[in-house]
Amino acid sequence: MAGSVILALASCHQAPSDVTFHAAGFPKTLDEWGLFTVKDHRITPHKGMVTYELATPLFSDYAQKWRTIWMPPGASARYEPEKTLDFPVGTIITKTFYYTVPASAPSPGESNEVVKMTPATYQTGVDGLDLRHVRLIETRLLVHRADGWIGLPYVWNADQTEATLQRTGADIPLTFIDGADRTDFVYSVPNQNQCGGCHTADYRTRALGPIGPKARHLNRDFPGPGGNVNQLQRLVRLHYLTGLPSANVPRDAAFDDASAPLDARARAYLDVNCAHCHSPTGPARVSGLWLHSTVPDPRRIGVCKPPVAAGGGGGDRPYDIVPGRPDLSILPFRMASTDPGAMMPETGRSLVHQEGVALIEQWIAQLKGECRVDRDGRDQMAMR
Repeated sequence: MAGSVILALASCHQAPSDVTFHAAGFPKTLDEWGLFTVKDHRITPHKGMVTYELATPLFSDYAQKWRTIWMPPGASARYEPEKTLDFPVGTIITKTFYYTVPASAPSPGESNEVVKMTPATYQTGVDGLDLRHVRLIETRLLVHRADGWIGLPYVWNADQTEATLQRTGADIPLTFIDGADRTDFVYSVPNQNQCGGCHTADYRTRALGPIGPKARHLNRDFPGPGGNVNQLQRLVRLHYLTGLPSANVPRDAAFDDASAPLDARARAYLDVNCAHCHSPTGPARVSGLWLHSTVPDPRRIGVCKPPVAAGGGGGDRPYDIVPGRPDLSILPFRMASTDPGAMMPETGRSLVHQEGVALIEQWIAQLKGECRVDRDGRDQMAMR
């Protein structure tokens, strides 16, 4: 009798019904935050948690991501035109990484086979996620405490009923299925210290902070239950954003939107995947390669710019970008590498983002100009 009661409880997992902000400490389970309920093969957000998406998301080994924001009652973020939105103390940002698994998988949470997302497997996450053909991998929290932001990675169990804090990270072997192609790889959950590798955008303060929720990444239509709605305006209506101007809000393109200009798509892709490091204040500032989508100087984005201390990571190619010649450009070479000494980004992936590499190669191929060396030995770009 006792055993059947335990099984019944395990099959109907109940999280706390209210979000609980922990101002200190390291809660051992995701449940302690009261963010979600997992029941009947579905994970559901609790009251006050708002789902959002980015126009172009960061690539993470083809993982799908469910993003939410929670703020204390009465609190709002303040609009920023360039930087991340100014979130109040008490904010909890979540990002749940998951994969679709084969329909034949008897236990999705134990399936080591994962399949590429298609329109048929896409979920908006507005009312949660259907877990019947989903393997939950991890949920990362960014928590804004009084002394700054902290990152906490929680890894889901095989039953998909609970996620536990893994401050030292975790390695999860998987097989990625893309049509007839199968690729074995190791999905790496970062340890708590590695969060700073990407989320420390200013070397002067070395403070952690969010990367994705900037106005230009959020300024897109979101497919909600009432139809498509601009995501920033949605946040305003939900009292989660103040100060949004009525016009001239920056907007980055979706990298896979074939109707958008190629330059806008490529620059947006490099912005969200690279600019948090490659900026005047980021960890890769000494490279001189700055990949924010609005940087106007061609040389700053790599055109005819020789590498700085790239070593063998440059693939014996002369410049970050050679106009018209992706085959001679370092940028796509490093994006297409899985060699730890050459690959970019340096962390956060084991697989090559084939679509991203193809986009950047296509963009470089249509760039005009040529790289020349002047009499003083300086590299210059000459326009054709």
